[in-house]
Amino acid sequence: MALAQPTQFLILTGASGSGKTTIADRVEACADGRIHVLRFDSVGVPSPEEMTVQYGSGEGWQRAMTHQWIKRIQTLLPEGKPVLLEGQMKIAFINEALAKHDVENAQCWLVDCSDAERARRLTGERNQPELATSHMMGWARYLRQEAADQCAHRLDTDSLSCEEAVDRILRHFGLGGAKPQ
Repeated sequence: MALAQPTQFLILTGASGSGKTTIADRVEACADGRIHVLRFDSVGVPSPEEMTVQYGSGEGWQRAMTHQWIKRIQTLLPEGKPVLLEGQMKIAFINEALAKHDVENAQCWLVDCSDAERARRLTGERNQPELATSHMMGWARYLRQEAADQCAHRLDTDSLSCEEAVDRILRHFGLGGAKPQ
């Protein structure tokens, strides 16, 4: 799939273990301050019980936080500095928030990998086997289908190295390729 024209605002979504945080960390390191790199979970993630009490559900919390992030980013965009937001968000919530807050020329990319690779990363590299569940694999399938339905770009981290993914993002922002490590 050919990449769309560069935008000033790029959103990386994906299930746990897909590689989105690793990629965002590397983009930040390679960009030398030329990109605002923001992490959805930096606001803190309440317990499922707290999400239910305050937002009606985990999904309600995700929707509310997506809107908060897009509203915040809307204030950064006039600076002219590219913005990268990474996190686990439904593409429908992203599109809804972009429309509500009149943010145009943004793109959403799905960072994805196979269930086997996700399980390997979560149980091995991240030492978080509690996340390698059928629920997480179902969430990944949901996002994969949503991305296909929305014609969102997909970064397949089974076939792309972290460096290749970072290079694509930097080039998307018109900042050249990743620096060698």
